[in-house]
Amino acid sequence: MGKRGPKPRQLISEKWSSNLAYAVGLLASDGCLSLPVHGYLIDLTSLDRDQLENYISCLGVPYKITKKYGSNGKEYLRVQFKNVRFYEFLLSIGLTPAKSKTIGAIKVPDKYFLDFLRGSFDGDGSSYDYYDPRWKSSFMFYLTFCSASEPHIFWMREIIEKLVGVHGHISKSRGSSMYSLRYAKREGVILAQKMYKGGGVCLARKRLKIVESLRILGRRL
Repeated sequence: MGKRGPKPRQLISEKWSSNLAYAVGLLASDGCLSLPVHGYLIDLTSLDRDQLENYISCLGVPYKITKKYGSNGKEYLRVQFKNVRFYEFLLSIGLTPAKSKTIGAIKVPDKYFLDFLRGSFDGDGSSYDYYDPRWKSSFMFYLTFCSASEPHIFWMREIIEKLVGVHGHISKSRGSSMYSLRYAKREGVILAQKMYKGGGVCLARKRLKIVESLRILGRRL
């Protein structure tokens, strides 16, 4: 048998699409770029295998899911790979190494912003609901995005208001490093409906939670 040749180069398309925007949203919220001196590594770590499988599917390259252990000894799952070209693409659109407090605006086309937002929500967002005991039959619903970067969270609110028409509210708890962008009840419903309109990749458990909240409100995605 002859010698095997080198593995074919694994290219990730940099042409904007729903899938690429979703993957960028995950990286902007939950991912990590190493410093170039450490090898142009792109990392996404999660406790949720479904999230990583969605990410791999969107990238279009069959990367492996491996295990890692945090400083607390807890086991996590991650997808980590080296891809200089894609790394430089991520830099060109606004992602940065050690991005948590430095990330600002992301150069995602308006056409795909809601796909990006869905990825960001699946990374660092949440929804919650409750009945307010102060008023009879008052069901409260909130959609929330979090970031340690003030410029990034204000940019998100600006683009959401431009494209969806809802304003939201930004807050930061005393002693916390995280900013929260929250959309309450009517605004939350409108944004959720826009974010999931037309399908697209998403974390099923988060979508189902929103579906149940909207059902109580008599609304649908």
